[in-house]
Amino acid sequence: MKNDFFGARWGIIAVGLFIGISAALLQWWGNPPNMGVCVACMERDIAGALGWHRAAAVQYLRPEIMGFVFGALIAALVFKEFRARTGSAPVVRFCLGIFAMIGALVFLGCPWRALLRLAGGDFNAIVGLTGLAVGVAAGVLFLKSGFSLGRTYKANWFAGILLPLIMLALLVFLLVKPQFGRAKEIVDGVETLIKTGPIFFSKTGPGSMFAPAALSLLIAMAIGFLAQRSRFCTMGAVRDVMLARDFHLFSGILALLVAAFLANLVLKQFNPGWEGQPIAHTNHLWNFLGMSLAGLAFALAGGCPGRQLILAGEGDGDAAIFVLGMFLGAAISHNFNLASSPAGVGLYGPAATMIGLAFCLVVGFSMREKFA
Repeated sequence: MKNDFFGARWGIIAVGLFIGISAALLQWWGNPPNMGVCVACMERDIAGALGWHRAAAVQYLRPEIMGFVFGALIAALVFKEFRARTGSAPVVRFCLGIFAMIGALVFLGCPWRALLRLAGGDFNAIVGLTGLAVGVAAGVLFLKSGFSLGRTYKANWFAGILLPLIMLALLVFLLVKPQFGRAKEIVDGVETLIKTGPIFFSKTGPGSMFAPAALSLLIAMAIGFLAQRSRFCTMGAVRDVMLARDFHLFSGILALLVAAFLANLVLKQFNPGWEGQPIAHTNHLWNFLGMSLAGLAFALAGGCPGRQLILAGEGDGDAAIFVLGMFLGAAISHNFNLASSPAGVGLYGPAATMIGLAFCLVVGFSMREKFA
């Protein structure tokens, strides 16, 4: 990476600029407001499309998620960095993924969307980003005290491509739109069988808003390719600043924010304020604590949601476990009334957030090397 353009400061800045502009354009082309790219929200929509939750407004097989993995896989293969590998504590990683998603959906967005919300004028994102930094800071303290989920070991090549294969299946479902269910419908006294999901697609709400699938897939593949080459990661950026005063990754994050802000100004998508922001709420306490939980879970797991997808594309089975945990976390959040909405925080979201914080603290304290 030292002699690679993307390993240099201007390389990571270029990647941040590309992601920020692409996200603003994806919103302009049809994705939900301030959600040109959001790993948490898009994984939630996929979970809904698969019928893992039945929140009708957030069900769509987002091709961006598949594209991130495909792009990373291509980059890893081209540059001979694909390495099937896995480590220890798979159940812990899975649960960290669950709670990371719960925290993100209490706030309503992953770190990338928090930046994009701010770039679109949503000041509530400032609270969320502050919570993210506090959560990552707590994770850094655990890292300094010897926290580790264990070593990574070489695995069979097939284990490394399982998540990309799952993403390929999801892409096929998006293109074919199969219906695996049947339901009875009575019209004018006549009973007929109609096809019903899964696969589900929202008729209204954020799930019904999307950019053209081919365009979304291609842009996401480019982002995945560039993110793999540059090691782009929001959590890693904050961690590196705190651990080593290293601002390399952080410069990419700032570039994303500035590029998205300027693109939103040009596209007339910048609407500053606290109230009435799209797919957002104004409960500052739970915006802060939700992202604190997410940030801590990301730090303990070793990467933000976008980075986990990129790692999974490289063959990292540990990252794949975390990604699958996030899918289940999305289902749990909507099935058990944990997820927030523009109307406010879900009924049981605060309790789930506190449980998640307690879980992460137990993991952080108990999985230090001197306790191994």
